[in-house]
Amino acid sequence: MTTAVEWYRKEVAAFETRASGRITPALLAPVRVEAYGKGSEAVKLEEVATVGIKDGSLLIVTVFDENNMKAVEQGIYSAKLPNIVPQRQDSRTIKIPVPKPTVEARNALVSTAQRMAEDVRIQVRKIHQASIKKGKYEKHSIELEEFQKLTDKNVAEVDKIFAQMKKAAGTK
Repeated sequence: MTTAVEWYRKEVAAFETRASGRITPALLAPVRVEAYGKGSEAVKLEEVATVGIKDGSLLIVTVFDENNMKAVEQGIYSAKLPNIVPQRQDSRTIKIPVPKPTVEARNALVSTAQRMAEDVRIQVRKIHQASIKKGKYEKHSIELEEFQKLTDKNVAEVDKIFAQMKKAAGTK
């Protein structure tokens, strides 16, 4: 249960950053690059390039090896990050202008976070049910009460995380 809640917390933190308009190199964290040819294992962007920020609204990706430039561009495109369009500056540098999020974009992030919150709640309840079946506890036992308290606590935590995200995104 805790793992599911922590995963949700991490996802929402990324949404919050995008909704607030703050730009960080973590924006490109989901990017994977096939740096060493087709069929090779995809590596994280940080392993083949550095990501910096310029003027608060521009990401600068500097590739370590010029031969990986095409793979890095392809990786950024295939990550399908919203409003992220890489522009090649020279043989080793890509600049990515990041626009401020619109009201519609912030609302879309909030609705996605809301769907994810419901999925996590369902997952927590499924774990609760599986634990009860596995344990074969008697009705009204202390264990059942403890499992219920744990489930309620984790569901409340998901609700709290979502409420904070809504507040940070500035939506109703």
